[in-house]
This record gives sequence, C-alpha cells and structure tokens, in this order.
Amino acid sequence: MLKTPEPVNVREILSTKGPMSAEEFAQLRRAIASDQIIQVRQDIDSLLREVEAGGAAAHAVRAGIGAYLIAQHAVAERLLSGVAGDGIALYVLGLTYLSLNRPKDADAKFTAAAKAGYDTVECTLKRAGTLRERGNLDEAEAALKQSGLEGARRADYSYQMGCILSDRGDTYGAIEYFERAVDMDPHHSQALFRLAGENALHGNDEEAVRLYEQSLSRPPFYLGALLNLGLLYEDKNNFAAAAFCFRRILAFDPTHERALMYMKDIEATSEMYYDDDSARNQARLAQLLSRPVNDFELSVRSRNCLAGMNIITLGDLTKVTEPELLEGKNFGETSLVEIRELMAAHGLQVGQELAVQGTKETSWGGPVGTGLISPDLSPQEQAMLARSVSDLNLSVRARKCMSRLGITALSELVQRTPDELLATKNFGVTSLNEIRQQLGELNLKLRND
Repeated sequence: MLKTPEPVNVREILSTKGPMSAEEFAQLRRAIASDQIIQVRQDIDSLLREVEAGGAAAHAVRAGIGAYLIAQHAVAERLLSGVAGDGIALYVLGLTYLSLNRPKDADAKFTAAAKAGYDTVECTLKRAGTLRERGNLDEAEAALKQSGLEGARRADYSYQMGCILSDRGDTYGAIEYFERAVDMDPHHSQALFRLAGENALHGNDEEAVRLYEQSLSRPPFYLGALLNLGLLYEDKNNFAAAAFCFRRILAFDPTHERALMYMKDIEATSEMYYDDDSARNQARLAQLLSRPVNDFELSVRSRNCLAGMNIITLGDLTKVTEPELLEGKNFGETSLVEIRELMAAHGLQVGQELAVQGTKETSWGGPVGTGLISPDLSPQEQAMLARSVSDLNLSVRARKCMSRLGITALSELVQRTPDELLATKNFGVTSLNEIRQQLGELNLKLRND
C-alpha cells in the first residue's frame, strides 16, 4: 500500500525557539503546497498577531519567514530586517526584497546569507538574478559561471540563464533554458511562469493555463501568475475560476488595483455565475493534476516506466488507458496496481479524462463543449453556428444557465435537447421558450425540437 505523507506540524515549527533549520523551512513549503494550506495560513496568521501584540517576540524571525511564504512581503521585511547571522532568515529576506522589487537590497542579503552558512551555490544563483534585474547582464552571466559545475546542475541556473537570454532578445534560446529548468524541477515557479507567458503571447492558451496552474502547485505563489491565469479563465468565460484567482490575490494584497478592477468587472457582468465551493474545488483539482508523479512514493521500476512514456504528472495518467500503460517497456501488472492505488488515494482513476470524453459524444461524433461544426454545412451556416451565445438577447437567468452548462457557442447550444436544458438548475419552461424564440429568429432550433 502507498503511504500517505505525514502532515507537517506547523505549530511546532513556528513555536520552536532558535534559528529555523533548512529541513523545517522545506517542511513549511511542502505544507503550504498541500491540503494543509488553510491550516498553515491560520497558524502563521495567528503567530503574526501574537508577535505584533508583543507576546511572542522570540518567534519574530520564524513569523517573518512564515509571512514571506504566504506572500505578506511587507510584514516579512519588517520582521526580518534586523536579523544577523541567521543564514536562512537572511536568504528569505533576500527573497522578500526581490518580491518587493528591491534587487540591490536582495543582493546584499544573499551575500550575507552565504557568509552566515546558507547554501553558497543557491545564494550565488540568486545574486546573479539581482544583477540581471539591475540590467547588468554580463555581470549576471559571470556570477552564474562562478557557481561552477554544482550550479549548472540546478534548475535555477537554467532559469537565470534563460532570463539573461530573454533580456538580450534571444527568445528561443530563453525558452530552451526555461524548459530545461522545468525538466530539472517541475515545480520551478518562475520558469513555469515565463514559459506560460511565452505560450500566451503566441496564442497557446491551453498550454499557458496548464503551465500557470503548475507554477501555482507549490510556493512561493506569484501574484502575477494568479492574475494572468485569472485573465485566461475569464477569456474562456470560466468566471468562477477567474474570480477564485482574483480573490486569492486580494487575500494576499487587499489593495491590489488590477485584481480589484478585474473582480469588479466579473461581478458586474450578468453572465457571471460564481460558486465559491465549486471554484475552490476546481482549483484544488487543477493543483492536484499538475503534481508530478515523482512527488509520490513509487517503486523505481514504476518511476522509470512512467518517465519512459513521458508521463510526468497525475493529470497525464488521466489521459492514458491501462492497456497503454501495460504496453510500456517493463511495465507489468504490479506497476499497474501500484499506479491504481496512487490514483485512488487521491480520488482519481487512470484514463478518467478519456472516459469522460467518451460519454459526451454529439450527433457529429465530437465531444460536447468543443463547438464542433459539421464541414458539410455551407460557409454561411458554419459562421452562424460559430457565433457566441452572448449574441442572443437572453435574460440573466438564461445566460447564467448557459454559463453553468459551459455553452459558449450556438453550435454547442443546438446540440442540446429541451430535456437536457430543463434538467439544469433554475432552468424552467420560460427560459426554454425564450431560447427557442431567439434561435427561431436565426432559423435554428434545439436538437429533437
């Protein structure tokens, strides 16, 4: 049987006196990336309140590290600014200054962290980043080379080199280094963020969404990733998921102007249907599916077989069938049982996405929601069916029902039967007649009408 990782005792880590160890810091980061995130935030917020009230001054440094991990950068800077001789605290203060766009201050703290005993190679790579952000590209590259062979083996080396090439205008070279960084560390938030941005820039929205979601699977959480992911969701009319992203930003920074503006736009649109629980569940599922299989306890054989089939995440396992897995080299029944147990432990199944698609066949043989239009139709008919349902003069209730069903195009709407629409929450005969009338004006009708 697969072992479920033991929950991290966050309260114990935060309440321990003395400098935080590297293992404790790693445990906190893992806890924030897990199902413990709500409890972790509560524990850190509780400690911060105690420190601010003067009742836990001895834990101020640990509270400051916790504040950084939940993106309360101003608080982290205030609590850590006077620290000396504590390598991890100085390193986290450097990261905090980077988040506050103060690269010169960050440079000094990374240098001090290395002198205080924190990972010298890591500090050198981060210093290269501060030099790059100040426009000193040649110095940044020289600093990277100073990290030697050990530095070159780390994902952050490839990320920093990618940034340098990007700043020099070498986009393709930059992408190659960002991809190399992600190959070395599937959770490298910054490299994933840059790759997502490049894909969005070139119109690859689906890949951009996947990369942004993956970049948010572990801390530190970049507000820019949440903002861009929210905008991509909004473009797809997935208002619930978009609102979840913007609300998450506002939870970190209640004064974030762009998040406030976008949230107001979503709340103002009559097509908005926001279900907080549903959005939260969608976000949790997306985070789970983006987790690499190497995060879990698997046998060496299973790991190697999955790697050989280019199956990296749990999401990849939902897109293959069990027979396809068994076709993999050295992949047998024992490995299959192990994978089944892994998926079942997280409420998933091998090939479940394919199974869902297989149950949603339209009369044209395509999955519902794709907006598939028959090539046998005339160009005029194809153009008509490609129109958005927002072009119809529908009531607020009818529009919300369309949003719930994920219907965005007329081609998707006419694939539905009256009974399917009536089975939707809050969709009654009045709304059905309204849609029939609007479609009739375009010489269209529902399936089976």
